[in-house]
Amino acid sequence: MVNSYEFARNAGSGDMRLDELFEIFIYAKLSEGKSERTIESYTEYYRYFCRYLDSCGIEKVYSSVTPSLLRNYMGWMLYGQRKWDGHKHKSEKNMTQGLSPTTVNTKMKAIKAMFRFLHEDGVIPHNPAARVGKARETENEIRILTVEELQRLLRAPDKDTYPGFRDYVALHVLIDSFARAGELLSLKASNVDFNRGVLHFEADIVKTRKGRSVPVSSYTLRLLMILIHENANFESEYIFLTKKGRPLRDDRLRERIKLHAKNAGIDANVFLHQFRHTAAAMFMDKGGSLRCLAAMLGHTDLRSTMRYTMPTDRALKEQHAAFSLMNDVVSPL
Repeated sequence: MVNSYEFARNAGSGDMRLDELFEIFIYAKLSEGKSERTIESYTEYYRYFCRYLDSCGIEKVYSSVTPSLLRNYMGWMLYGQRKWDGHKHKSEKNMTQGLSPTTVNTKMKAIKAMFRFLHEDGVIPHNPAARVGKARETENEIRILTVEELQRLLRAPDKDTYPGFRDYVALHVLIDSFARAGELLSLKASNVDFNRGVLHFEADIVKTRKGRSVPVSSYTLRLLMILIHENANFESEYIFLTKKGRPLRDDRLRERIKLHAKNAGIDANVFLHQFRHTAAAMFMDKGGSLRCLAAMLGHTDLRSTMRYTMPTDRALKEQHAAFSLMNDVVSPL
């Protein structure tokens, strides 16, 4: 590690291999205490970038990476790359052409972070990503699930099996605690305070790097207690595990929840973050406090929470039915 670092400084990094630069970057992030999931994401997105370089026959060295190349890479992801390409669990119809701008920006964020760190630390003379912008994202309306859809979804898992009961508990925690998927799957038994009735999300697994405690219902606590008891034979401190006792990954949970949604007859494309959106929107719809919601969501800026103050479809229909001028203009049928 030290040798690679010194080589980079002394050689000016002109022809230093990207793998060596990535190694310097990733070890620095490990020393900063970045979570395992963050490190895995950095690695995944770096390898994705290398796939592009290989497909273009571009040598994987620092001097190859220019602003133009990075913009071409973004264009390739937006228009040339197939969504879910190579995924063994996805059908051909799922593999649509082009990744979403949000996905492209997420993948680019890791590459930009790498070159920014290397430049700021004096490892490379210039940051090729410094002036590379983001793909324009459209702000779509948040699609939330209805109460009836949530009820059907909660009835879908087979609670007589370990995976089914685990999924049932996971759904309750997602809805009740406003947790992100990564936060849910990083929960350990020690993070559940049964006396206070709260879940503690540790700083190292939270997106904002600020830990928080979120209250949950007594029913959710009972479900967690049962699941923790079921895990007693596994040598793992995590709560959400596979049948073999390994930590459950978000891609596997995502597939399971989509299967339950399909079995429940829910047509919408259900995704894990949707439960956070749904719970937050309904919390505000019922008259909840914006500041309390921000604290439970872990938002550091109230502007991020304001999006949930928009009335739900149900609230709009109720208000329209109660106060529409047509109530006075038209006689009842």
